[in-house]
Parts: sequence; structure tokens; C-alpha cells
Amino acid sequence: MNGLRSRSSRVATAQVRTSLNAPTPLLTIAIPTWNRAPYLALNLQQLRQLLCEVAPGVVELLISDNASTDDTRSVVDAAIGGGTPIRYLRNAENIGSDANIAQCFNEASGIYVLILGDDDLLVDGSVVMLVELLQRQDFGVITLRPYGYDQDFRAEHPGGGGRQRVFDRPADFLARIGPLMTLISGCIVNKRLMDDVDARQFIGGNLVQVHLVLIAALAARQNCFLERYLLACKRNNSGGYDFSSVFVTSLASVLDAHRNAELTPKAIRQIERSFLVGYYPYYLFRQRLARGGDMQGAAKRFEARFGGRMLFDYWVKPIILLPRPFALAWGASATLIGRLLSGDLRRGLMFAANKMLGR
Repeated sequence: MNGLRSRSSRVATAQVRTSLNAPTPLLTIAIPTWNRAPYLALNLQQLRQLLCEVAPGVVELLISDNASTDDTRSVVDAAIGGGTPIRYLRNAENIGSDANIAQCFNEASGIYVLILGDDDLLVDGSVVMLVELLQRQDFGVITLRPYGYDQDFRAEHPGGGGRQRVFDRPADFLARIGPLMTLISGCIVNKRLMDDVDARQFIGGNLVQVHLVLIAALAARQNCFLERYLLACKRNNSGGYDFSSVFVTSLASVLDAHRNAELTPKAIRQIERSFLVGYYPYYLFRQRLARGGDMQGAAKRFEARFGGRMLFDYWVKPIILLPRPFALAWGASATLIGRLLSGDLRRGLMFAANKMLGR
């Protein structure tokens, strides 16, 4: 897929830019942010420790500030003053979340790019592990396993190890990671496989990152899923969109747009199966629990994409249509079983334990 080569001209300022003679970084960690200075400060504090574990210049840290009106600039200035090497881009105006994410990708200098949410944290030891992996092998996409945290990302870590799973067939990889392809912080993409791609062409729909993951994964010889919990995501800290509009209707359009010899209709159904098993039940359960959202609209969108599929009709649909008490019971059971089938039972048990301990 070809894209525009030009870059956005709305960036007002930049600090600590890489010299033209400097070697290309192996990895760019790019953080799009807007008015979340406290979260960004914690993120930069953690990244400073992690970057001390790798050689200078191997990892580029890029921040794209979407014209924040809070203390974001002061947080970045303090981090730079404290010795953290940051390339700071500040937009003259708020260009929107999608455009800011696309800008992160376009401006990244690294061979690989991780677009990291400002409120998500890489766990201790993760950067040096990733650098060592990327220096040994070439991949299209490396997916990190996430877990949620409320207060202390170290105390709430689920623990355990996990394999490094390498996939030779992109369709098998995409079916395995499933919903993780939508997590902005969850996937590292090989930018060298997309030299002619301008991420701005994917603005709209809140899924810029999914386009990038699909292009890189489908173009690569191998992709990798790291089963260890390497990414801590702040729980219940995003929103501003309709869940089913984005993760059913828009996602379906993205998958269909990238259909090719590798991403066949059968492969797309396998990917969507992982969403139906372990992803949709949890979010629909939460929606029914909170008595929020447009359930009638959600029902129409789900039905339009998945109507007639047994897994939807008998596994997911009851959470939408049953009376609330029965829907909650069904949703809780489906979520638990889905976590078990997707290999995330440890994360669920750790969440329950932390709640009991008051964390």
C-alpha cells in the first residue's frame, strides 16, 4: 500500500533533535499526549530508568504534544533538564488524536516504532529485553502482552513468565494477537517495511495503529508475540468514542481494506473469532453493568457484522439482549471463560486479588 511521503507542517517547536550525522535509532518510543501531564510525568520517570539500561542512541524518545494547555511542556522540560534525551514536538493547535498518532509514526526516526500511550508504562527490564530481541532478529510486528493497573503497576503485575512466540504466517499471528492489534501501546512495528506510507491517510475511525500493524505484519517474513506481561495499562482511563462504532464497524472496515492473499476472508473470520471469544464479552458486560451506552445501536452494529455466526448468536448476543440481571450473569461467565481460553486467566485472578487487598 502506497502513501503520501510529505510530513505535517503543524509542528510548532522541537527540542533535542537528532543530528543528521547520528546513527539511526533501533527503536523509537513515540508518545502522543494532550493535557495529561501527571500521567506523562510518571511515564517519563519510568522511561528514564529503562533507557539507562541501553546504550545511548539505540532508543529514540519522541513526544508529540497536541497543543496541551496544562503543565505538559513543563514536565517535558524538567525531564530534558534531568538528562532524559527527548525529541519534543509541540503542535501549534490540537490536530486531533488520530492525526497526532499518525504524526508520531511519521516523525519517528527508528527502524522500529512503538507508539506508547501517555498513561501506559513499560515494565522494569522491558526496554533492554526488547533491544536485545530486535538486534538478534527481524520482525514485522512485535506484540507485547498488557495488563491493567489501578495504583501501583509493580505491585499489580500478574507475574509469571511467558514464551517468545514467532509466527511465519501473518494470518496465524494476527489471529493469535486478535484484540491486541487495537491497543496503541501493544505493538512495535517495523517502519522499514513501510517507507512509502504516510500514516495520515488512515486518520478517521480511531484505528490508525491497526492499519500500521496490518501492513507491517502482512509484509514481514516473521512476527512475534511476547507472552510475558511487559506493558502496564492504566484502567478505565480512555473514552470519548462509541465502543461498537470503533471496534466493530470501523475495525471491520479496516480488516476488509487490507484483505489480500494472506489476509483472506477466512483469516479475517479467525481474527474476529478472537474478538468474539475474549474481547467483546468483557466490554459489553461493562457496558451493561454501567447502564451506559447505546445498546440498541450496538445491537444493530454487531448484528450487521456478525449476525448468523453461531459464536456471536450464542456467546455474545445474550449479553446485549437478555434482561439486565441475566445479561450480567452471562457476561461475567463469558468474560471468565474468554480470559481462560485466551491465556489471560492469571491477569484476571491478579485483578481480583488486588481488589480484595484494596489496591
